[in-house]
Amino acid sequence: MICFEHVSFGYEKGKPVLEDLNFILQDGESVGLIGANGAGKSTFMKVLLGLLPHEGTILVDEYEVNTKNLKEIRRKLGFVLQNSDNQMFMPTVYEDIAFAPLNYGMTKQEAEEAADTALEKLGITALKHRHNHKISGGEKRMAAIATVLAMNPDVLLMDEPTSALDPYNRRIIINTISSLEKTKIITSHDLDMIMDTCQRVILLSKGKIAADGPARDILSNRELLEANRMELPLRLQGI
Repeated sequence: MICFEHVSFGYEKGKPVLEDLNFILQDGESVGLIGANGAGKSTFMKVLLGLLPHEGTILVDEYEVNTKNLKEIRRKLGFVLQNSDNQMFMPTVYEDIAFAPLNYGMTKQEAEEAADTALEKLGITALKHRHNHKISGGEKRMAAIATVLAMNPDVLLMDEPTSALDPYNRRIIINTISSLEKTKIITSHDLDMIMDTCQRVILLSKGKIAADGPARDILSNRELLEANRMELPLRLQGI
């Protein structure tokens, strides 16, 4: 589904933010991308989406990530941004959720049905006709996730999906992510959420892959996490 071959990127010459990344994500895998602040997680997402140039090769299915293939790449990848204000730009929640489906060729009725399904899945149907500037940060976070679910992408990319959420809505997001039979890449400092939603974890440190393996093995390795400026998930800290 997704293949990185010797992928590097730097904002300044000689100062790589991502350095020689090599891995394959199979169809249907749910992968947690973790690391301390500055490890390169958000940059990774932007490079995969073709928002930043890169050295090496990235493949999404049979398409190489380059300017020629961006339209096809972005049909396959749905991205939940870390800052919901950067994702919600229409007057109402419904208009935001319907925006991408309409632009991808759905009829107005099909787009509304897709929006209603996404809102219902997240339990936020009451937000449908609310104005974006009149909802809370947590509500906006949930609505931003709905905008991506309505697109029904092949691959779901989520950058800190549970940030700004109260415990109740955090659990809804965890349950929703877990129920989606899609390829998923999730970046988060919420390691308990990563443990609940991901079977595999890739640990980035200073732009390199420090570890790649089963989520439970990596997230329970206190020595590995602390060496990379992280701590055990809360549920494991008493072990």
